[in-house]
Amino acid sequence: MKVGLFFGSFNPVHIGHMALANYFVAFTDIDELWFVVSPHNPLKRKSSLLDDYARLEMVRLAIADDLRFRASDIEFQMPQPSFTINTLAYLGEKYPMHEFVLIMGSDGLNSFNKWKNAEEIINNYTRYVYPRYPDTEETIKKHKNTLTVNAPRIEISSTMIRNAIKEGKNVRHFLPQNVFSFIDKEMYFKQIK
Repeated sequence: MKVGLFFGSFNPVHIGHMALANYFVAFTDIDELWFVVSPHNPLKRKSSLLDDYARLEMVRLAIADDLRFRASDIEFQMPQPSFTINTLAYLGEKYPMHEFVLIMGSDGLNSFNKWKNAEEIINNYTRYVYPRYPDTEETIKKHKNTLTVNAPRIEISSTMIRNAIKEGKNVRHFLPQNVFSFIDKEMYFKQIK
């Protein structure tokens, strides 16, 4: 089985993430997509993240009973900060029957050489890359072991959603309904007064 690994903070998971995930399993040769909730991306500040388990719960709510998707907390048990190469090695040992591929936006290619053991990842794992900007398809093709996936561009970000919630704006339709209800109930991302 070919499994796409969609790494992210998912702080929060939103309809853009879900549309991409759906596209990858419906329009490529990926059989399942696993949302790998990262406790701490070494290239991002940790202070802006919600609790790990709150973000995992939001992903679980978002995927609900869709059997094509899985919410993974694999990196929660690994040393912090988490490095993709370590996660890939662990998953390869635990699930030798699966072929794992990475799902990433083209903007991630610019900093890929900063990833721990980047060459090992490039040589051993295919990266399914979706263009984030109109002119990036040719850029993607210049990178070794990448497959361009022309998924729809959805200009929504978790940062935009967090900021909108802080400003008291209604973001109901930017999030899966049960994720919106969870955030609203827990009062996540609201401005503390």
